[in-house]
Amino acid sequence: MSSQKQAEEAIVSSFDETVPVSAAAGDHVDGKEAEQDDGGDPRHQSEFSLTSIFWHGGSVYDAWFSCASNQVAQVLLTLPYSFSQMGMLSGIILQLFYGIMGSWTAYLISVLYVEYRTRKEKENVSFKNHVIQWFEVLDGLLGPTWKALGLAFNCTFLLFGSVIQLIACASNIYYINDKFDKRTWTYIFGACCATTVFIPSFHNYRIWSFLGLGMTTYTAWYLTIAALIHGQDPGVIHSGPKKLDLYFTGATNILYTFGGHAVTVEIMHAMWKPQKFKYIYLLATLYVFTLTLPSASAMYWAFGDQLLTHSNAFSLLPRTGWRDAAVILMLIHQFITFGFACTPLYFVWEKVVRMHDTKSIFKRALTRLPVVVPIWFLAIVFPFFGPINSAVGALLVSFTVYIIPAMAHMLTYRSASARLNAAEKPPVFLRSWTAMYIVNAFVVVWVFVVGFGLGGWASVTNFIRQVDTFGLFAKCYQCPPPVQVVLTRKGAAVDAMLAMGFPRKLINQTIAELLKVYGGNEGWSFIEMDSYKALIEAILEKDVPKPVSNWALCIWL
Repeated sequence: MSSQKQAEEAIVSSFDETVPVSAAAGDHVDGKEAEQDDGGDPRHQSEFSLTSIFWHGGSVYDAWFSCASNQVAQVLLTLPYSFSQMGMLSGIILQLFYGIMGSWTAYLISVLYVEYRTRKEKENVSFKNHVIQWFEVLDGLLGPTWKALGLAFNCTFLLFGSVIQLIACASNIYYINDKFDKRTWTYIFGACCATTVFIPSFHNYRIWSFLGLGMTTYTAWYLTIAALIHGQDPGVIHSGPKKLDLYFTGATNILYTFGGHAVTVEIMHAMWKPQKFKYIYLLATLYVFTLTLPSASAMYWAFGDQLLTHSNAFSLLPRTGWRDAAVILMLIHQFITFGFACTPLYFVWEKVVRMHDTKSIFKRALTRLPVVVPIWFLAIVFPFFGPINSAVGALLVSFTVYIIPAMAHMLTYRSASARLNAAEKPPVFLRSWTAMYIVNAFVVVWVFVVGFGLGGWASVTNFIRQVDTFGLFAKCYQCPPPVQVVLTRKGAAVDAMLAMGFPRKLINQTIAELLKVYGGNEGWSFIEMDSYKALIEAILEKDVPKPVSNWALCIWL
C-alpha cells in the first residue's frame, strides 16, 4: 500500500478499524482486539512501514499523548500571571481542584460516547468514513435541542481556542525576533497554521502528540529552573490576591487550563478500543500537574507582582539559548494544538457542505480553508494574550466541558431502565448512581456560580480594560516602548533630578532599581506619577553625598 493510499484511508476512523464497544462490555478480548493491541488494523501489520508508526495512531498510548499534549500549551506561559492575580496558595489549590474536576467531566463524556455508540451499534448503524462528534452524541441521547446547545458552545470554544494559539505564536516569537510587531507575526503564523487542513484526523497526530508533549515538558522545566537560578528579584512583592476581579480572572484561566477536553469524543473515536479511554484523561492530568505546578510556582516566587503586567512568562526571563529553544519548541507545539482545536471544526464544516465522506485529502483541504479565515481575523482583533484565556474559560469552557456533560449525564440516566441497561455502570470509587448525581450537581452549581458567574464578571471586566488600554487591532500588545521614547523619558527624569541637586550617578542607579521593581520599561508610568515622587523618595532614602536644593525640592513636592 502506497503512502498516499494509506493517508487517504486514514482520513477518518472507519467502523472496520474500531472494535465495537458493545463487544467489550465485560473487558472481553477477542481475536480482533488482540490483533489491534499488537499494532492496530491487521492490514497495517502485514505491511509494516514508517508511515504506520508515525501516522496511524489509535492505541491507549496515542490517546494519552493526545490528551496530555492538548491539555497544556500556551497556557503554561500564562499560569504564572494567574498566580500573581490569586496568590501562591490559591493557585496551587485551584490547579488541583480544577484538574480533578476536569478529569471527572472528561470521564462523563467518555461514558456518554460509549452509551451512544453502543445504542447505535445495536441498531446496525455504520460509522464508516464518519467521525462521531460531541453534538451528535447529545443528539442521539437527548434530542435536537441538546445537539444545538452542544454544537454552539463546542464550536465557539474551539474557534476561540484556535484564536488563542495563534495569538500565542505571535506573542512568543516576538521575544526572539522583534523586527516585526506582533500583528505582523499573527499574519505570518496564520498562514503557517492553515496547513493543518492537510492533517486528515486524530488518527494522524501520533508523532505530533508525542513531540508536542516533549516540547511542553522542556518549556515547563526551563521556566522552573531558569526562575530558580535567577532567584528572587530585590524587593520582590507578592501581594496577590489583591483585587476580587483579578482573583477570579486568574481562577478562570486555571478553569480554562484543565478544560481542554472539548475534543474528547474525536480522540476516543480515533481509538481502536474507545471503551478504554475512561481514565486516560485523569492520567494525563496527573502528568500535567508535574509541569504546571513547579513552573508557575517558581516564576511567581522569583518575580512576584511583576507578572501582573507580564502575562507571558518569557518576557521576564533573560534571553539565552535555552530560552530561545523553549520559544521555538512552544511555537511548534502551538501549531500542533491549533490543529487539535481546528480539526473538529473542520469535521463540522465538512458535514455542513457534505464533503465529510470524500476520500481525497486535497479536496477536503480546500473545503476546510474557510474555517481558518475567521480564526485569523479574530486573532488580529483581540491580541490580548492572557486575558482572552480567562474570558473564554468563563463564558465558553464553563458550559462546554463542565456544565453540559454533567447535566447530560444526569438526564441520560434519569430513568430506572436507562440505569439498568447502561453500557457503563458507576465507577468503583462511587459505586452508586446517587453519588454520581450528587457529584454532577456539585459540578454544575460550582461552575455556574464561580466559573461562569464570578469568573465571567471578572474576566470580562479585565478584557474590557485591555480594550480600553490597547484598543482593538492592537499592533503590538504589551510590547515595550521604542528605545527613543524610553531615552526621552529617562532624560526628562534625569534632568528633573539634576535640577534638584542630586548627582547623576545616583539618579541613574535609582532609576534602574525602580524599573527593575516595576517590571522594566512599563514601570515608567509609576516613576513619573506625581512629578517623580517615587523617584525622589527612593533617592532620599539613600545617602545623598551633597546637599539638595531645598527650594527646588519644596517646589517639586
